[in-house]
Amino acid sequence: MSGARPDAVSELEVHVTADSHFSWLRTRMSAERTLMSWLRTAASMIGFGFTIVQFFARFADLGEVAPAHRPHAPRTLGLLLIAAGVVALVNALIQFRSVTRHLDDKAFADIRSPHYRSSPTVLLAGALVLIGVFAFASIVIRLD
Repeated sequence: MSGARPDAVSELEVHVTADSHFSWLRTRMSAERTLMSWLRTAASMIGFGFTIVQFFARFADLGEVAPAHRPHAPRTLGLLLIAAGVVALVNALIQFRSVTRHLDDKAFADIRSPHYRSSPTVLLAGALVLIGVFAFASIVIRLD
Protein backbone atom coordinates (compact mmCIF):
# COMPACT_ATOMS: atom_id res chain seq x y z
CA MET A 1 0.00 0.00 0.00
CA SER A 2 1.46 3.34 -1.05
CA GLY A 3 0.00 5.34 1.85
CA ALA A 4 -2.18 7.44 -0.45
CA ARG A 5 -5.79 7.29 0.62
CA PRO A 6 -8.25 6.64 -2.21
CA ASP A 7 -10.85 9.30 -2.88
CA ALA A 8 -13.75 8.99 -0.42
CA VAL A 9 -16.34 9.36 -3.17
CA SER A 10 -14.86 6.50 -5.19
CA GLU A 11 -15.26 4.26 -2.11
CA LEU A 12 -19.01 4.80 -2.10
CA GLU A 13 -21.32 2.32 -3.68
CA VAL A 14 -24.31 4.23 -5.00
CA HIS A 15 -27.45 2.23 -5.67
CA VAL A 16 -29.89 3.72 -8.15
CA THR A 17 -33.16 3.74 -6.25
CA ALA A 18 -35.86 6.27 -5.58
CA ASP A 19 -34.66 6.43 -1.97
CA SER A 20 -31.11 7.33 -2.94
CA HIS A 21 -32.36 9.91 -5.45
CA PHE A 22 -34.53 11.59 -2.83
CA SER A 23 -31.68 11.39 -0.32
CA TRP A 24 -29.50 13.26 -2.81
CA LEU A 25 -32.25 15.88 -3.22
CA ARG A 26 -32.69 16.26 0.55
CA THR A 27 -28.95 16.74 0.99
CA ARG A 28 -28.83 19.31 -1.80
CA MET A 29 -31.78 21.22 -0.38
CA SER A 30 -30.25 21.05 3.09
CA ALA A 31 -27.10 22.70 1.75
CA GLU A 32 -29.32 25.36 0.18
CA ARG A 33 -31.17 25.97 3.46
CA THR A 34 -27.87 26.28 5.30
CA LEU A 35 -26.67 28.88 2.81
CA MET A 36 -29.96 30.77 3.21
CA SER A 37 -29.51 30.75 6.99
CA TRP A 38 -26.03 32.21 6.62
CA LEU A 39 -27.44 34.74 4.17
CA ARG A 40 -30.00 35.92 6.74
CA THR A 41 -27.36 36.06 9.47
CA ALA A 42 -24.93 38.02 7.29
CA ALA A 43 -27.65 40.43 6.16
CA SER A 44 -28.54 41.08 9.80
CA MET A 45 -24.93 41.66 10.78
CA ILE A 46 -24.20 43.96 7.85
CA GLY A 47 -27.44 45.89 8.31
CA PHE A 48 -27.06 46.20 12.07
CA GLY A 49 -23.43 47.31 11.73
CA PHE A 50 -24.32 49.98 9.20
CA THR A 51 -27.25 51.13 11.34
CA ILE A 52 -25.06 51.48 14.44
CA VAL A 53 -22.60 53.66 12.55
CA GLN A 54 -25.32 55.85 11.04
CA PHE A 55 -27.33 56.18 14.26
CA PHE A 56 -24.40 57.28 16.38
CA ALA A 57 -23.10 59.59 13.65
CA ARG A 58 -26.48 61.37 13.59
CA PHE A 59 -26.72 61.27 17.38
CA ALA A 60 -23.33 62.99 17.70
CA ASP A 61 -24.53 65.75 15.35
CA LEU A 62 -27.19 66.82 17.86
CA GLY A 63 -26.12 69.95 19.69
CA GLU A 64 -27.73 69.15 23.06
CA VAL A 65 -25.81 65.90 23.59
CA ALA A 66 -22.62 65.71 25.64
CA PRO A 67 -19.60 64.40 23.71
CA ALA A 68 -18.99 60.68 23.99
CA HIS A 69 -16.08 59.29 25.98
CA ARG A 70 -15.14 57.00 23.10
CA PRO A 71 -16.49 58.66 19.95
CA HIS A 72 -15.05 56.06 17.55
CA ALA A 73 -16.36 52.99 19.42
CA PRO A 74 -19.70 52.77 17.52
CA ARG A 75 -17.88 53.16 14.21
CA THR A 76 -15.43 50.42 15.13
CA LEU A 77 -18.24 48.12 16.31
CA GLY A 78 -20.21 48.78 13.12
CA LEU A 79 -17.19 48.04 10.94
CA LEU A 80 -16.51 44.83 12.86
CA LEU A 81 -20.11 43.68 12.41
CA ILE A 82 -20.05 44.44 8.69
CA ALA A 83 -16.71 42.68 8.24
CA ALA A 84 -17.91 39.67 10.24
CA GLY A 85 -21.05 39.43 8.09
CA VAL A 86 -19.06 39.57 4.85
CA VAL A 87 -16.46 37.05 6.04
CA ALA A 88 -19.17 34.68 7.31
CA LEU A 89 -21.03 34.84 4.01
CA VAL A 90 -17.89 34.27 1.93
CA ASN A 91 -17.09 31.27 4.13
CA ALA A 92 -20.65 29.97 3.70
CA LEU A 93 -20.36 30.34 -0.09
CA ILE A 94 -17.09 28.38 -0.08
CA GLN A 95 -18.66 25.65 2.04
CA PHE A 96 -21.76 25.54 -0.18
CA ARG A 97 -19.61 25.21 -3.28
CA SER A 98 -17.63 22.40 -1.67
CA VAL A 99 -20.78 20.46 -0.80
CA THR A 100 -22.37 20.96 -4.21
CA ARG A 101 -19.17 19.88 -5.98
CA HIS A 102 -19.22 16.70 -3.92
CA LEU A 103 -22.88 16.11 -4.78
CA ASP A 104 -22.17 16.75 -8.46
CA ASP A 105 -19.41 14.13 -8.53
CA LYS A 106 -19.66 11.44 -11.19
CA ALA A 107 -20.32 8.82 -8.50
CA PHE A 108 -23.74 10.39 -7.99
CA ALA A 109 -24.51 10.94 -11.69
CA ASP A 110 -27.21 8.27 -11.78
CA ILE A 111 -29.15 9.57 -8.76
CA ARG A 112 -28.80 13.34 -8.95
CA SER A 113 -31.44 15.54 -10.45
CA PRO A 114 -30.32 16.99 -13.78
CA HIS A 115 -32.50 20.07 -13.27
CA TYR A 116 -31.02 21.03 -9.90
CA ARG A 117 -28.06 23.05 -11.10
CA SER A 118 -27.73 26.69 -10.18
CA SER A 119 -29.21 28.46 -7.24
CA PRO A 120 -30.58 32.00 -7.06
CA THR A 121 -29.43 32.01 -3.44
CA VAL A 122 -25.81 32.01 -4.62
CA LEU A 123 -26.47 35.12 -6.73
CA LEU A 124 -28.18 36.83 -3.82
CA ALA A 125 -25.32 35.92 -1.49
CA GLY A 126 -22.80 37.32 -3.98
CA ALA A 127 -24.81 40.54 -4.21
CA LEU A 128 -24.90 40.81 -0.41
CA VAL A 129 -21.13 40.35 -0.24
CA LEU A 130 -20.76 43.27 -2.67
CA ILE A 131 -23.21 45.37 -0.64
CA GLY A 132 -21.29 44.58 2.54
CA VAL A 133 -17.96 45.51 0.96
CA PHE A 134 -19.50 48.74 -0.34
CA ALA A 135 -20.95 49.57 3.10
CA PHE A 136 -17.61 48.87 4.77
CA ALA A 137 -15.72 50.99 2.24
CA SER A 138 -18.19 53.87 2.48
CA ILE A 139 -17.74 54.01 6.26
CA VAL A 140 -13.96 53.76 6.08
CA ILE A 141 -13.72 56.47 3.39
CA ARG A 142 -15.92 58.83 5.41
CA LEU A 143 -13.42 59.78 8.09
CA ASP A 144 -15.06 62.10 10.56
